[in-house]
Amino acid sequence: MSIELTKEEERLFDEQGWFLRKSVFSLDEVAVVILEFDELEALARDLRETTLLQNAQFVMNPGPEGEPVLARVVWAGGARASLLEFGADARLLTPVMDLLRTEVVVQLLNQAHFKRPGDGVAFDWHQDIQHRDKGGGSWRDIGPRGSYVQTISVLDQMDIKSGPLEFIPSSNQWGSVRFKGREMGPVDLLYQADIDPQDHEVVRVIGEPGDVIFFGPYTAHMSRANTSDHYRRVLINGYAVEGANFRHYPGVGLGRVMRL
Repeated sequence: MSIELTKEEERLFDEQGWFLRKSVFSLDEVAVVILEFDELEALARDLRETTLLQNAQFVMNPGPEGEPVLARVVWAGGARASLLEFGADARLLTPVMDLLRTEVVVQLLNQAHFKRPGDGVAFDWHQDIQHRDKGGGSWRDIGPRGSYVQTISVLDQMDIKSGPLEFIPSSNQWGSVRFKGREMGPVDLLYQADIDPQDHEVVRVIGEPGDVIFFGPYTAHMSRANTSDHYRRVLINGYAVEGANFRHYPGVGLGRVMRL
């Protein structure tokens, strides 16, 4: 299977805001990543609050009964180096570089996301530009397609009950917006349009272990809590056009420059 971006994937990315590539990684490769996730969970076992540990930020959320639960590890490869190797795989970088039309990218994200059955971890409607552009000169959109591509590598069955990603088709064409019903923060004040997701079509993306979702910084998305009987873990790697980012991220600073 060719790893280059296809015309159909490019069309889907531009028209609806995302595409799903099936079976990018083998089940054996996924199993290795899951073992590393197990090690991250072990490191977080005694943490009571969000903590920087081994050059990675362990983000703890309050669980259903108030006990802290591990929601995600920011720059997870700081604690488990093989996860950084995964983020440098040509099967991710090649389509990303094709989308961004560059031979050099800066990796900003290498995040391990956890959803255990019943742990309550969920993400409200947002666009990733709200995490990239914090105002004050933290971001410059200098390349095609918003200067950024995010990849979601599926590690467990992503089905309707386990809290799959949900997207609003063509929201990538809105620019930066605010979402009604979401608690307003300082970054939201940068955006003009108020969007009610209930007024729009929503698509749930169902994925199998080894699949990868690619989407841009303006695509509106969310995910609900896991109500299934199994984990829903994903590894997120995000890449920017060189020169777009000026924000310091926990565990990595300004990111790492990558070439194939």
